[in-house]
This record gives sequence, structure tokens and C-alpha cells, in this order.
Amino acid sequence: MPRAVPPPPTGPPTWDGPPPVAPRPVGGDLLAQLRRISGRMSIRLRLTLTYGALFFLAGALLLAVIWFFVGRSIYDSWPPPPFRLDQMPAEYAADFGEAWAAFRYDTVTAARAHLVTRSLMALAGVGILALIVGYFVADRALRPIQKITATARRLSGTSLAHERIGLQGPDDEIKELADTFDAMLTRLNRAFDAQRRFVDNASHELRTPLAINRTVLEVAVSDPGASEDLRVLGRTLLGTNARNEQLIEGLLLLARSERELAVRKPVDLREVGQTVVEQHVAYAAENGVAVHTDLRAAPVMGDPVLLERLVANLLENAVKHNVAESGEAWLRTGMVDGTPVVQVANTGQHVPAYEVDDLFEPFRRLNSDRVESARGAGLGLSIVRAVVRAHGGTVSAVPREGGGLVMTVRLPAR
Repeated sequence: MPRAVPPPPTGPPTWDGPPPVAPRPVGGDLLAQLRRISGRMSIRLRLTLTYGALFFLAGALLLAVIWFFVGRSIYDSWPPPPFRLDQMPAEYAADFGEAWAAFRYDTVTAARAHLVTRSLMALAGVGILALIVGYFVADRALRPIQKITATARRLSGTSLAHERIGLQGPDDEIKELADTFDAMLTRLNRAFDAQRRFVDNASHELRTPLAINRTVLEVAVSDPGASEDLRVLGRTLLGTNARNEQLIEGLLLLARSERELAVRKPVDLREVGQTVVEQHVAYAAENGVAVHTDLRAAPVMGDPVLLERLVANLLENAVKHNVAESGEAWLRTGMVDGTPVVQVANTGQHVPAYEVDDLFEPFRRLNSDRVESARGAGLGLSIVRAVVRAHGGTVSAVPREGGGLVMTVRLPAR
């Protein structure tokens, strides 16, 4: 099969990794820059800096009060001259009085200067100690929050039934938060159990009647004595029944994909891509679409069945929504910056950028309603997004230059 490199999308580069970091603006509002810096700080660091700032502010205020009272105390307690000035000649008394007042002023100024110098040194030393103590105090105060966060990260669909925070301690705001979170987990566990039971029951209750209908219709159509009108009606009902089966299978797969993964195995996306292409060669040929591949090793950990369905849905969507008789589709797998990537591009009609995100919603199609939906159930890309989220990855789509889309899936490496 010929190989070709998919044309680049018109939007940000997808295959070559995320767009480059924009150059940092020169200058700008100082207040805005400080807000951006504070936004990147952890709450532990912000609390520590807040403690330190309050300590230094209180120390500076205390130093100002002491500075004022020390000067005032020296000024008020300054002794009078050692002898009476009224017994001295007038010209000497005036000079001596001014010299005595200047001596008092110099003493007050020197005392205040020594006080400020030594107090600032003491404040700096004690302030550093206060910052260190504040950091450990903040760490201890946030330890229950860290426990809540760690428990929330560990929780999954399988551990939700038996794992809770169970915070012990005084009945304060943090314990109230932990208890509220535990109660919410209990409600979620009930909801997940109900969802699992519904999916299991629906898989039997919905498939069985459709299978019976299909069998009855096939028997009726194959009856040699059936009239032509009955055969036409039977074939029409078989098509409707097949569409209903496809819709139910898609809904059940979507529900399964949105749950926690029950199977995690080493999978190479290159092998998945090869299998999907082999399964869809005939389908692509029927639609007049040439499929080009560029498959390279991309190891991941995940559910092989769901990953195969992911790639199959992307390729089916690329073939289905393509130009007639002369369409092209490209499938690529590989590693980009240490990240396993699957990319599917196709020719087709122009897709407005503002409608791309809506295509991932269930039953949403481009420029069509549910009546004109004979080509699919409208769940393909919804299942893709659910499978990607279940594996902890991301999926993006951008319009391709000349028509069509470029779908890029990034999954966590092993």
C-alpha cells in the first residue's frame, strides 16, 4: 500500500507536538506580573510568605512605636543644666542653653539610630526563623488537605466502594470537608453501581429482542413462497433492525468506555493500526477511498479492545465522511516527545473550526440532522473521546487545508 505524509493542518501543528511557547512580553503591568507569579505558587508557599509578611509588618510597627517612645522618654527625662543659668551673664547663659539643648537632641538621635540598627538586625534574624517555622506550620495545617488530595487521586471505579478518607481529628472546617467528601464518594459509588447494573441489564434486554427480530425477518425473507412485496419490506426492516443494533452496540460501548479501565496490558499502537487497516481495506475500497499508512512503534498501557475500537472509529469516520470515488485517508502512529500518538487525516468537505468540538458530542453530525443519519449512529467520535479519557490521554481535531479533518490522539507512555 503506498505511503504518504498527511498534509499539515491549517491550525496549530498537531503531529510535531504542541505549538511553541510564545515569546514573553517585554514590560507590561507590574501588578499583572506579580499576580501571574503568585498564581504559580503553591498554597504552602503563599501561606508561608503571608506569615512572614505579617510578622515583618508587626515588627516594623512595633519598632516605630519603640522608636517614638525611646526618643520621647530620653527627651522628657533629660536633666536640667548642672547650675542655674539665671546666675550667669546673659551672653553666656544663652550660649550654654543652646549647647545643652543640642546635646540633648544629639543624644536622642544617636539612641534612636542605635535602636533602629540593632532592632533591624534582630528583626531580620527572627524573621528568617519565623519564615521557617511558618513553613512547617503551614505544612502541618495543610496535611489533612494533602491526605484528601492523595485519596482523591487514588480513587477509581474499582476502589470507590471500599476506600474513604476517614480523617481523624477535631471537628473543624477541614474535618467537615473530609466528611462531606466521603459522603459524596458514597453517593457516587451508588450511582456507579446503578450504572453498571443498567449497562449489564441493557446488554441483554436490548440485544435479545433485536436478535429475535433479525432471525424472524431473515426466515421470512428467505421463504421461497414469500411475495416480492414481503421481501422488500423484510429487507427494509432488516436494515432498520441492523441500524438499531448498531446504535445499541455504540451506546453500550460508550458506557463501557466512560468507566474505569478493567484491563491494562502492554499494547503497541502500530500493531493496532495494522489490524484496523486490514479490517477496513474492503470498506475503504467500496467507498472509493485510498488509505495511506505510516505506522511506527508507539507502546502504551491500556485495554487492547478499546484501543482497537478507538483507531477503527477514527478510520471509519475518515472513510465515511470523505469525497466520493477519489478520497484519501492517512493513518499514522509513532512517538512525539516521548508521547504515543495516533493521527488520522482525510480529505472531505470543509469543516468550520467552530463546529469541530461539537463533533465529539453524542448524535452530533456536521450539517445533518438525525433524519439524515443512515450513515451512522453519531457515536463514533464520542466513543473515541471516552476511550481516550479512560486511558488518561487527549484528543484534538483541526480542519485540514483543502477539506477534511486531522484527528490527533495522545496517550500516556508506558
